[in-house]
Amino acid sequence: MRIATWNVNSITARLPRLLAWLESSGTDVLCIQETKCSAEQFPTEALKERGYDAVVNATGRWNGVALLSRVGFEDVVTGLPGGPEYDGVQEPRAVSATCGPVRLWSVYVPNGREISHEHYAYKLRWLEALKAAVAEDAAGGRPFAVLGDYNIAPTDADVWDVSLFEGATHVTEPERAALAGLREAGLADVVPRPLKYDHPYTYWDYRQLAFPKNNGMRIDLVYGNKPFAEAVKDSYVDREERKGKGASDHAPVVVDLDL
Repeated sequence: MRIATWNVNSITARLPRLLAWLESSGTDVLCIQETKCSAEQFPTEALKERGYDAVVNATGRWNGVALLSRVGFEDVVTGLPGGPEYDGVQEPRAVSATCGPVRLWSVYVPNGREISHEHYAYKLRWLEALKAAVAEDAAGGRPFAVLGDYNIAPTDADVWDVSLFEGATHVTEPERAALAGLREAGLADVVPRPLKYDHPYTYWDYRQLAFPKNNGMRIDLVYGNKPFAEAVKDSYVDREERKGKGASDHAPVVVDLDL
């Protein structure tokens, strides 16, 4: 079973590449982040024509997550149970479902913006709510994983030059402690370093030739429980999908399971 996660940075802008990638990659379930559309605008029919059902949590031009599956859905939960609000609303940042033998979450963790910004405090509250929401599934005997754009580099080695991030989000101790909280709940990073190259980054800014220079970050993660981790047979970051005209600034992260 092939499972992947990809921040597409607008599913409307990325749709031709997404459809081509689904066909070439043979992915069974894809977790999508940053759809940047409403649920009504989501390309459900185009995906269905290619054999994928979709569950979507999206409300407009910002944020938005989805799950695409060619093995069906059961027990869909839209949103983060007990999640905090920002500016009076619960943003569309989580969706979960059982897809065949596995239960999966697609998450788009808040960016945090700046350490002094309210969005940073919101990010930490959101991660605490995520830990509470996934604890039962994480401890269970069914393969379970939380995939998505975490907006956190787990270690200094997951950033091309951590000195450039001094005093900035994505690398702070409270954020990394929140990731440690997920590990305490029974989840582990199932995409090892190194893979087929020294720095398996997943995100490169569009500016300043970041991708050609490999000035990237590893912030798109797959955290699975023990049954999920034991089923992992291979994993990789599809850097090729970051190349060329019309690419997202994130690359897909792919995990193969033997179930």
